[in-house]
Amino acid sequence: MAPPRNVVKIAVQMRDAIPQLIQLDQAKPLAAVLKEVCDAWSLPHSERYALQFADGHRRYITENDREAERLLRGLQSESREGRREALRHLLLLAPDLTFAREVISRDGLQRLGTIIEDGDDLGEVLALALRAFLELMEHGVVSWETLSISFVRKVVCYVNMNLMDASVQPLALGLLENVTLSSPTLGQLVKSEVPLDRLLVHLQVMNQQLQTKAMALLTALLQGATPAERKYMLDYLWQKNLRQFIYKNIIHSAAPLGDEMAHHLYVLQALMLGLLEPRMRTPLDPYSQEQREQLQALRQAAFEPEGESMGAGLSADRRRSLCAREFRKLGFSNSNPAQDLERVPPGLLALDNMLYFSRQAPSAYSRFVLENSSREDKHECPFARSSIQLTVLLCDLLHVGEPCSETAQDFSPMFFGQDQSFHELFCVSIQLLNKTWKEMRATQEDFDKVMQVVREQLARTLALKPSSLELFRTKVNALTYGEVLRLRQTERLHQEGTLAPPILELREKLKPELLGLIRQQRLLRLCEGTLFHKISSRRRQDKLWFCCLSPNHKVLQYGDVEEGVGPPTPESLPEQLPVADIRALLTGKDCPHVREKGSGKQNKDVWELAFSVSYDHGEEEAYLNFIAPSKREFHLWTDGLSALLGNPMGSEQTRLDLEQLLTMETKLRLLELENVPIPEQPPPVPPPPTNFNFCYDCSIAEP
Repeated sequence: MAPPRNVVKIAVQMRDAIPQLIQLDQAKPLAAVLKEVCDAWSLPHSERYALQFADGHRRYITENDREAERLLRGLQSESREGRREALRHLLLLAPDLTFAREVISRDGLQRLGTIIEDGDDLGEVLALALRAFLELMEHGVVSWETLSISFVRKVVCYVNMNLMDASVQPLALGLLENVTLSSPTLGQLVKSEVPLDRLLVHLQVMNQQLQTKAMALLTALLQGATPAERKYMLDYLWQKNLRQFIYKNIIHSAAPLGDEMAHHLYVLQALMLGLLEPRMRTPLDPYSQEQREQLQALRQAAFEPEGESMGAGLSADRRRSLCAREFRKLGFSNSNPAQDLERVPPGLLALDNMLYFSRQAPSAYSRFVLENSSREDKHECPFARSSIQLTVLLCDLLHVGEPCSETAQDFSPMFFGQDQSFHELFCVSIQLLNKTWKEMRATQEDFDKVMQVVREQLARTLALKPSSLELFRTKVNALTYGEVLRLRQTERLHQEGTLAPPILELREKLKPELLGLIRQQRLLRLCEGTLFHKISSRRRQDKLWFCCLSPNHKVLQYGDVEEGVGPPTPESLPEQLPVADIRALLTGKDCPHVREKGSGKQNKDVWELAFSVSYDHGEEEAYLNFIAPSKREFHLWTDGLSALLGNPMGSEQTRLDLEQLLTMETKLRLLELENVPIPEQPPPVPPPPTNFNFCYDCSIAEP
């Protein structure tokens, strides 16, 4: 009778011992095999021994080795069901880095690539192969640049096919996104092979996962393009009504907007605004005929009614003098306006904004200029100077020309609800500036103060993320100068505390109790747990993992979770880290996963949210790395971990919380002393009596 297929004969040798020929049951646990071998040689403590290949790479045999080899054999099975089961099992184990390295070292990626390139099964097997390939590549063991052109072209075919399994195309799009972001050469191939029209088709399918992955590939292609190519691509997409589709069917969809889609919309908005950067960086050329004509058009729109011009009988000198005076009335600081526009930023972008306002809102433009140029009481608001400074302010608030963040999601819906959104925003803002100028009864000396108020009005309204330009106009006009002063006063009252010595002494006595309350809240927050994003060395990822503190505050429990699934219970989390094993808490650039990413501008927002805990892992030091989803979560977790380690909680959030609690508690303690002046010094203690020969007889009733 033939032995089972999973039983093989192997020779095992050890120094100073007689070799053994054993029958190895590959289904048996490795620990049981080692026990049998050690028993044959009468060796105690089998857990201290390991099997090693005697030839070739002389690698130690682990459970991962055996499992990897078994699964890779399954991938070559002639049976479709056998391949499907092997891929399913591979997907379960692929997130483990050690196992992934074993599979990759045994040409696992090449075998998966063969399944993907052959395309014998365009359904579940192909989807499983693509998902497994992505999982293995995410570990960063192999560079995306090593992929072959034929492989990438095959994946492109899956994206371009009309009739394709719904589970395959999102995975193919995700793979191409990684390729585009990681390899400029292969990115050019993807750009040439995947038409923009095909991505538009995917975006218009009512499948949220497919939309998200199509948007991810689109933003990756735009990021990898040159400025001229990017402008052409965006113009083409806008002609195809992509902006309107995003506004109506993605932003205002009935389904909630996912974090990944929000990030890609932020990137798309940043790239749209980035098209303004060349104009912002280009100063006005005084020798350019076109630009001189634009300045004259600006002047004529304000001071020359349509169909009329300056008197033909005026001499050239008289005409130049009149033009210079009118440019002064227009609000330019110099009689030659080119000198005002030589500053970069805003460069020619300020001129573009002024021209757009004069052409799209001619009545408002004329009213602004004429109303202010006719004043003689130094209360005129200079249109040109205000426009130049306002353009700088808007570029600063909207981060025009800055690199895209890897994690940000703060896009503004109104930029997808309006053509020429930046110029339209300027038109609203310049009228707001004029309105605020009047409310403040400002003079030329107050120009900087007015700009500070306008900046605050715009920043507060943009933070509300209005869904349309009209809603923005309504909200920002409701935020008058008086309302700004009221908000400032309210915030100041919340933040300030009295400096009287008795109050300071009371606050110092209250601090320990309130710090204990904050510490208790931080630990409770850690017990509730938080979903964290996994960040690779290349870009933001949509994979999530969950971490929480056990109720007895002795163990950190963590593990991977699926997107869209609620927070898991602590008992279901597979990994544990005893608090007693934690050595230290690291933050920012000291974290190992931040040092690997580098210190570029675009990584600043990542390292500001990064923290790690170092702990003992055997004889080595290991790290558990975090990227907080927000600044608040970063403060809560670093405070909680510091409290667990017996260190002071030094975050900005702790300072704010302590200040708020101290202010509240102090006000409650002093509630009965309202309107009672508190002296700077305590009243003097009277001297003691000359003698203490006195007592009170409680038995004597008072008359």
